Amino acid sequence: MTGTLRVVAAGDHFVLPSLIESAVVEELREHPCEVRQLTLGWPLEPFGPVAEVTEASDAEDELIEALSDDREVLITQMAPVTERVLEASPSLRLVVVCRGGPVNVNLDAAASHDVRVCFAPGRNSAATAEFTVGLMLAALRRIPQAHDLLARQGSWQGAAYYTYEHSGLELADLPVGLVGYGAVGSRVARVLCAFGARVMVYDPYVHGEIHGLRVSSLDELLAASRVITLHARLTPETRALIGARELALLPPGAVVVNAARGPLLDEDALCDALENGRLSAAALDTYEREPLPPGSRLLGLAERVVLTPHLGGASRATAEKAAAIAAGEVGRWVRGEPPAHGLA
Repeated sequence: MTGTLRVVAAGDHFVLPSLIESAVVEELREHPCEVRQLTLGWPLEPFGPVAEVTEASDAEDELIEALSDDREVLITQMAPVTERVLEASPSLRLVVVCRGGPVNVNLDAAASHDVRVCFAPGRNSAATAEFTVGLMLAALRRIPQAHDLLARQGSWQGAAYYTYEHSGLELADLPVGLVGYGAVGSRVARVLCAFGARVMVYDPYVHGEIHGLRVSSLDELLAASRVITLHARLTPETRALIGARELALLPPGAVVVNAARGPLLDEDALCDALENGRLSAAALDTYEREPLPPGSRLLGLAERVVLTPHLGGASRATAEKAAAIAAGEVGRWVRGEPPAHGLA
């Protein structure tokens, strides 16, 4: 490719436009480029502004304006790359999404307009794995509850957790079951093995060596696990993968952790199991509906649950990696190379 490459860096308050620009300039050291920065907001609704894309910012008009002067490349995390945007941007040839999948891109429309679409898998795997283990420790040892009693209420009553009846479990020798063994699950397994946990894994799509014991069925995993942590992809087959029947297979007093996707877990069934004492605790970073509705039953179970607002991937390194992966895709496109993570 010859001539100056014209790029739009449509970042947000996490993957900053300046991070994207710096990464692109570094990647294209030998090729002139001109980057226009655009800062977008987060989705106003959980499933985006229009039905054709999901988890996208409500900023079609802003994006069309930014792409208006023959911009060839768009790098973004939340921009709504809809049919309308693509139709209004005839010079656009490459869209790179700074996340695990291009959920905010109308892929059929992109293909019809001859636009290559790339994305950035794995950019948050370390952050999410670390956060998952943090959630697990917090739930097992009731760290948030003890903090709230002392720091917010000035009460030493959390010392009651230092009794046999109320004290938590430790990871050493604890049977922990992983549902899914992808980029995040495999990291969690390695960390848990370092703690000395007895790690078991169920993932029918993963073959080869794993950290821990491979289990042939989900039911077998559940029956043997004092803690389960979810790492499966959300598909029609895995939606509500863990429901009332599955939770009933866990040993009494088990703990459930989900920092993957909320709809993997039936929240009503989880609340039932927490309320009737079948489960001792849960730690959740993702939910069936996000933001978590004010009337959610989970909010009434503060003594038994750890709740965070979908923060698993929120590390500075995640944003920096996302920008670097995206810039790498731009470099490959400029050089005429096939994408590392592309759909068209």
